[in-house]
Amino acid sequence: MRRPAAAALVVAGALALAGCGGSGSGPAELSVGSAYMPQPVSDMAAGFLTITNDGDSADRLTSVSSDVADQVTVHETVDGAMQEVEALDIPAHGSLVLESGGNHLMFERLKRKPKQGQKVSVELRFAESDPVTVEIPVKPATYTPKTGH
Repeated sequence: MRRPAAAALVVAGALALAGCGGSGSGPAELSVGSAYMPQPVSDMAAGFLTITNDGDSADRLTSVSSDVADQVTVHETVDGAMQEVEALDIPAHGSLVLESGGNHLMFERLKRKPKQGQKVSVELRFAESDPVTVEIPVKPATYTPKTGH
């Protein structure tokens, strides 16, 4: 009887130590801030926000959805050229900034045009972390943030 119990204790201890992960293997700890959408002037809109990761592991923004648009895509801007990408990295102890002139969200085929002062509900999905729902405020079409972007 003692041998199986001792073996179980050794296995449990090893699993507990493996979970401690001294190599920076803790989960991503994501939060979202500085979100806004300029009031759309066509059947498309852009969205901007910052995803901060205070955790020990990197993650990736893999998809986005919203009831205001048929499709929301993630775009990367390189050398002034915008292109759709499958995912964007969120480094451990870092952030992913989606900003005007840079990486951003594109709301395509709007079902309705949100007006200044309204909020647009968006679900962000990640490779590792649980989805996060964000209420993005709609700002004037010419809005430029003072800080954060």
